[in-house]
Amino acid sequence: MTTESQAPLATHRAQLLQRLAEPRTYDLAVVGGGATGLGVALDAAARGFSVVLVESHDFAKGTSSRATKLVHGGVRYLAQGNIALVREALHERTTLLHNAPHLAQPLAFVMPSYKLWETPFYGLGLKMYDALAGQAGLGSTEFLGRMETLRCLPTARAEGLKGGVKYWDGQFDDARLALALARTAAQHGALLVNYCPARGLLHEAGKLVGLVCEDAESGRRFELRARAVVNATGVWVDELRQQDGQAMGKSVRPMVAPSQGVHIVVDREFLPSDHALLVPKTADGRVLFAVPWLGKLILGTTDSPRQDLAREPLAFKEEVDFILGESAKYLRRAPRPEDVRSIWVGLRPLVKPQDDEGGNTKAISREHTVLASASGLVTVTGGKWTTYRAMAEDVLQKCFDAGLLPARPAGATERLHLAGTPSQPSRQRICDAQGLHSYGADAPAVQQLPGAGQWLTEDLSEAMVRFAARFEYARTVEDMLARRSRLLFLDARLAASLAPRVADILQEELGQDPQLAAFVALAKQYQQLPA
Repeated sequence: MTTESQAPLATHRAQLLQRLAEPRTYDLAVVGGGATGLGVALDAAARGFSVVLVESHDFAKGTSSRATKLVHGGVRYLAQGNIALVREALHERTTLLHNAPHLAQPLAFVMPSYKLWETPFYGLGLKMYDALAGQAGLGSTEFLGRMETLRCLPTARAEGLKGGVKYWDGQFDDARLALALARTAAQHGALLVNYCPARGLLHEAGKLVGLVCEDAESGRRFELRARAVVNATGVWVDELRQQDGQAMGKSVRPMVAPSQGVHIVVDREFLPSDHALLVPKTADGRVLFAVPWLGKLILGTTDSPRQDLAREPLAFKEEVDFILGESAKYLRRAPRPEDVRSIWVGLRPLVKPQDDEGGNTKAISREHTVLASASGLVTVTGGKWTTYRAMAEDVLQKCFDAGLLPARPAGATERLHLAGTPSQPSRQRICDAQGLHSYGADAPAVQQLPGAGQWLTEDLSEAMVRFAARFEYARTVEDMLARRSRLLFLDARLAASLAPRVADILQEELGQDPQLAAFVALAKQYQQLPA
């Protein structure tokens, strides 16, 4: 089944809450509206199960909108010898690029070599990467000479450059992909509600039979009964696991060790190319990316242990210094603190080994884990965006194995086009500035709304704001400027300047306070580098 011919479904909140209040028992209730939870909801709905999903904030508000924007097989996992994970991710990379071509596309990467051994060493490893990809490959790895490397990376430091290696992976718009998953799940009958946190679990005779959720806007509570409940709350999964354990009189050992990843955004002039730069091993052994994305350049990422679980974590000064310092080693003109357009931080839900006592998160598993408790709570965490679909299949298999749901064949989402998929590929690329093309097949629907000719910036119209309110679950200024448009992540100062007009349109559409003051304060945080 494809979705490109379907008209966008309205997301009127009153209607969603009315459905939430209906007395029924769902096959599956999902807590968490990030990549993993949305993937589970879509897979289950595509197999014909009745599904409800509740999210405490906005869809993809947490980790799932703060990725490095790469759809990849995991070159560094290949170096670790994790062939199975790389093979699975390469397969899922191809699937994702097929199912949402307007939101996920191939991207060429270049590793510049400043030592003679680097080109053959990394090149041979990437040839193995190609071999593992097989027919799922996006392009052949190439050994580059000095001048070829500079043609691909025109602002790379030329002094001491020996050559380079070019290989292919993918990139995507993570938050808009999450919205596409939500909207596609809704097209298959799932009920999804954001700003509706789970407040408790329902147990009867030692078995989990549902949950209680609350509309964050009105305080109204709903009791949702379900045959299976999936905990897909990312770095917060241990909170729900603890509630389940307490109800059963059992202690629950935490399974997540959060890791913090920081990204800095600067103008494309620092690397005016449609190739990404990759440093496979920096001074402290980490990977450094310089990725062209939506008209800007993303520099990152870091990997620092984090104990607290803030919704808007702050970057550490040493992380910013690391990114800017390492960039200066590879770019002819390195960005300075005053060049930063936006800085954002995401928390990764890394799975703890059983004997873990804290420490370096680079050594903790990136693979996902699926557990079922004695009461039947199914918890999924870990993994990465690229493999969200495979994770969803594993979650449903766990539900089948635990006897929570009747088994139905997998593969329902393998060739399932997501909402907005155009019938013809676009010439626009993810590395180009966002705009009407980002909506794919929904672009005509956007153009039919009031304000289609009124542009707040070159790539954001008033009609896009109205479309977000009517068809994309947007409730606040932040929803619009952080995740429907990615402006907060691209240029926080510009986003703040547009916020009052966006707030006016949302107020008109939704008839409620769109939280302008909160967004202005958030935009200041995205502009400030740690002292």
